Amino acid sequence: MKAIPDSLAQPTKQTVYSPQLEAANDRRVSASWRDYLEMCKPNVVALMILTSVIGMMLASPGFPHWKIMILGNVGIALMAASAAVINHVVDRKIDPIMSRTRNRPLAKGKVDVANAMLFSLVLGAAGMALLITQINALTAWLTFASLIGYAVVYTLFLKRATPQNIVIGGLAGAAPPLLGWTSVTGAIEPNSLLLVLIIFAWTPPHFWALAIHRKAEYAKADIPMLPVTHGEAYTKVQILLYTLILLAVSVFPFITGMSGYLYLASALVLGGRFVYWAVAMIRNSRPHAAINTFKYSISYLMLLFLALLADHYLLYFWS
Repeated sequence: MKAIPDSLAQPTKQTVYSPQLEAANDRRVSASWRDYLEMCKPNVVALMILTSVIGMMLASPGFPHWKIMILGNVGIALMAASAAVINHVVDRKIDPIMSRTRNRPLAKGKVDVANAMLFSLVLGAAGMALLITQINALTAWLTFASLIGYAVVYTLFLKRATPQNIVIGGLAGAAPPLLGWTSVTGAIEPNSLLLVLIIFAWTPPHFWALAIHRKAEYAKADIPMLPVTHGEAYTKVQILLYTLILLAVSVFPFITGMSGYLYLASALVLGGRFVYWAVAMIRNSRPHAAINTFKYSISYLMLLFLALLADHYLLYFWS
C-alpha cells in the first residue's frame, strides 16, 4: 500500500492548556451571584469581622448596642469586600498563572473589569455611607484608609515592589479590631492599638508560610515574595523570629491589665504551638510543614481573640 504523503496527512490535534483560551471560552457563560460573592473574599472578610466584633465587645464594659454590632460590622464588611474586589481586578493577569487563584471570576473572564469596578464602587460607597450616618466619622475614615492601604498601596504597588510587601502592607489588614473599637467609643485608645499590634505581628509568619508553599507560582508570576527573593531557609528563620515577636506581643494585654490569667494561659499555649510549627519548618521535621503552619496560623488568630473575649466577660461577670 502506498504511504500517504506527509503534505496530505491530517495533523493530530493536541490539547494545550491556555489561560487565555479558557478565559475566552468562559466569557460565553454569564456571571452568577456566586462569582460576585467570590470576588468579595467572604472567608477573609469573615475573619476580619470576627476580630471587629471582638474589638467592639472589648471596648464595652458590658455588651455593645445592637445597632453598632449589626450596622457597624455590615459597613466594615462592605468596605472590606470592596477592597477585595479591587484586589481581584489588579491581580487578574497573574491569577491564571497560580493554581490557587486560576478559577477566580475575573481570571476566567466570567466578570469583566468594568462590572467588577462598578460593583466595588457600590460596595465601598454603601459601606462608607452606613458608617458615617449610623456609626461615626472616625470609624468610616479609618475603614476607608484601610481600604486604600490594602487595595491600592499593597495590591497595586508594594506587592510587586518589595519582598517586605506583606510586612508594610500588613497594617491595613490589622485594622478591623481597631475599627470595631472605635465604632463603640468613637476614639482611638491604647488597648485598641494592642489588638492592631497583635495582627500586625501575626501577618508575616502567616503569609510567608503560604508563600513558601506557593513559591514556584509566585516566581512564575514575578511577584517578589520573600521565599522567591531570599530563599526558603532565610524565610523560615524570619517566620520563627516574627513568631517569637508575636508571642511576646500577645502577652501585652495581660501586662497592661486589659485581660487576665485565662487569656495569658491561652496566649502562651497558642503561641507555643505556633513556635513549634515555625521550628518544624526550619528543621523539616514535619511533612507539609509550610501549609500546615499557614493553616494553624488562621486557627491561632481566631482562638487568641476568642480567648481575649472569654477573659473579658469572665472579668466582667466576676467584678
